[in-house]
Amino acid sequence: MILIVGATGLVGSATVRHLTACGVPVRALVRSAEKAATLANPGVEAMVGDLEQPVSLEAALDGVTRALLISPLHPRQVAWQGNFVEAARRTGVVHIVKLSGLGTAPDSPLRSGRWHAQTERHIADAGLPFTYLHPPFFMQNLLRSAAAIAAQGVLVASMQAGKIAMVDARDVAAVAVAALTSDDHVGKTYTITGPEALSFQEVAQKLAAATGRAVTYQDVPLAAVQQEMVATGLPEWLVDVRMEFATALRDGYAAVVTDTVQAVTGQPARTFDAFAREYVALFRGA
Repeated sequence: MILIVGATGLVGSATVRHLTACGVPVRALVRSAEKAATLANPGVEAMVGDLEQPVSLEAALDGVTRALLISPLHPRQVAWQGNFVEAARRTGVVHIVKLSGLGTAPDSPLRSGRWHAQTERHIADAGLPFTYLHPPFFMQNLLRSAAAIAAQGVLVASMQAGKIAMVDARDVAAVAVAALTSDDHVGKTYTITGPEALSFQEVAQKLAAATGRAVTYQDVPLAAVQQEMVATGLPEWLVDVRMEFATALRDGYAAVVTDTVQAVTGQPARTFDAFAREYVALFRGA
């Protein structure tokens, strides 16, 4: 049995869809009956549980041999995922495919990178087979700006000329599916990117080409972005994490392109041009 933790999120839901489309039954761990209802599918067994409550995890892991581990970015992320690792260790040998992210390393300048690295070390120390996935930035993150782009023709960010090898979340899910259905990926760490590194100026140009409308990139100071986040009431830790992300991306920390999607899945990674055409209605506002 394959267990998906974080089954209603961006990568988790795409992984569930991919597996069930291939006829592979999955179990999904969700935090509420309401979330379970969103996964209604004959091939999905939804179970309510909580990474904060270790006792709820062992039932979810019963009979599980492979699991995708995803949880929300949070200061308690290491503890939550650690509860899952320990439950997996107690219930038997579970191959954990963990979604980490940008800058995952013990000495990362990003606290989220250090959090992910702690859990990866915990999995290895527990003697569990693993595959680690490191996507730097999702193309879907641009959808947050779609309404403003449609209304004003402006993409606003603080990336300067930094290039980002952004990846479609569905391609990350495809790599996850490969790791969840084969032993060939045990012990591997995959940096998963799209086929090109783009600046936000280039992203704006591609959105203009897809929509047939003028789209320009407006760069704003990081301090202004920080002030806006504080003004909206975001918790201090989240503001700090997002500022670290923005600084790293602006400075080219995610500019390296890999061929992981092609190498692992046999299919080329989606291009940003294809992504923009697929979501053109959102970026155009019609």
